[in-house]
Amino acid sequence: MTVHFPFQNTYAALPANFFARVAPTPVTSPRLIKLNRPLARQLGLDPDRLESPEGAEILAGKRVPDGADPIAMAYAGHQFGHFVPQLGDGRAILLGEVIDADGIRRDIQLKGSGPTPFSRRGDGRAALGPVLREYIVSEAMAVLGIPTTRSLAAVLTGESVLRETALPGAVLTRVASSHIRVGTFQYFAARRDTEGVRRLADHVIARHYPEVADSERPYLALLSAVIAQQANLVANWLLVGFIHGVMNTDNTSISGETIDYGPCAFMDHYNPKQVFSSIDEMGRYAYANQPRIAQWNLTRLAECLLPLISDDQDKAVTEAQAAIGEFVELFDTAYQAGLRRKLGLFTAREDDRVLAQDLLDAMARNRADFTVAFRRLGDAALGPDHDGEIRQLFADPTAYDEWAARWRQRLADEPQESIARRTAMRSVNPAFIPRNHRVEAVIEAAVNRDDFAPFEELLTVLSKPYEDQPAYSAYAEPPEPHERVLQTFCGT
Repeated sequence: MTVHFPFQNTYAALPANFFARVAPTPVTSPRLIKLNRPLARQLGLDPDRLESPEGAEILAGKRVPDGADPIAMAYAGHQFGHFVPQLGDGRAILLGEVIDADGIRRDIQLKGSGPTPFSRRGDGRAALGPVLREYIVSEAMAVLGIPTTRSLAAVLTGESVLRETALPGAVLTRVASSHIRVGTFQYFAARRDTEGVRRLADHVIARHYPEVADSERPYLALLSAVIAQQANLVANWLLVGFIHGVMNTDNTSISGETIDYGPCAFMDHYNPKQVFSSIDEMGRYAYANQPRIAQWNLTRLAECLLPLISDDQDKAVTEAQAAIGEFVELFDTAYQAGLRRKLGLFTAREDDRVLAQDLLDAMARNRADFTVAFRRLGDAALGPDHDGEIRQLFADPTAYDEWAARWRQRLADEPQESIARRTAMRSVNPAFIPRNHRVEAVIEAAVNRDDFAPFEELLTVLSKPYEDQPAYSAYAEPPEPHERVLQTFCGT
């Protein structure tokens, strides 16, 4: 029985300075933890064969499948605002690309598969905890409808990795529309390699934005397309309370997918200044800062594209600035539309912005749980006699009462019946998110007791985030004070 990957490897056909050819480092005793069978089928792969011993060896990097052309991609990046001219895949190896059932080209990458020329003295390995975190959160994001990389498999290597202590080693098989980043463009721009920037831009246009290929100004159109994708992505993050944690330019995907789940987290009580990442000491990537940082990152992309936009540098700068300036309106349009949906509003009015912000401000002052409050607001849409459960989330319930009176006055201006409104609100306000304390409990059970039952159960719950699931109702509850996770950590 042979595992077959129908690889078609276009990135590996680019010039040699785009990557380093390197094979995964074999491991001793690979053991499959989890295979995402529906995703495997979507990719045209046989899940039964992937679950075989041969499949586990491929997913752990012990065996390279036929047709693979393993590479580590080169890129640079601004990390917390400081430019590093060479980063690259230090612990990830791209096996190749496949065309999925929808005709979309997808990368298949092993993360934690051993050192590469870009490892910078690192071991190139991944510990089990970060692998499980990325599997859980990326798959939750996918079901929430947010563009994201996906997780095909998690495998134990049978070896330990040394961080602060010895931990079980693991490999994540990650799937993405591509792994091209803003930092990939920065890698060539920093070397004044305009031809490299052009080759990369042409590849990105062909792969992700073919609609701009026939534009009179394809590279300016490419910049605008990436800006639009990122504006929509970050708006979606804020609407579910997601904090990426490390929004460096090397973690900003050109395709508009969420990528590189390190110290990421979902908020419990609403706090626009919330930071979880242990390395974000200054709050650069706090929840409410994410739109501003996304625009900053896109400005770095624009700088790379200037020589392609126009031979006249002043003209290129002016046009790029205009494109970057569009981010604010694009983000705001997507975010405000999402807030209206969360509030159960079917039409748009100018004062809806104030109504939504006043609720968020009241939630922040009263430490109301972000996810639970919006979920219970759907029940409150049935009438004032359903306010009890949401009121108790506010330290001062009268803060909700004052806001709710204005909200109901606004609802009265629309013809929809309360049942229809509640149904619509429940379709955008999830009951279940990958709460930090639940994720940490899963990791603790797996790392310390080799118990993956909590991991499987959490994945089951998160696969239906918009359904009530009475059997798992405890997963919808905010953490108790002693359960709160105050810091999350980078997988390296």
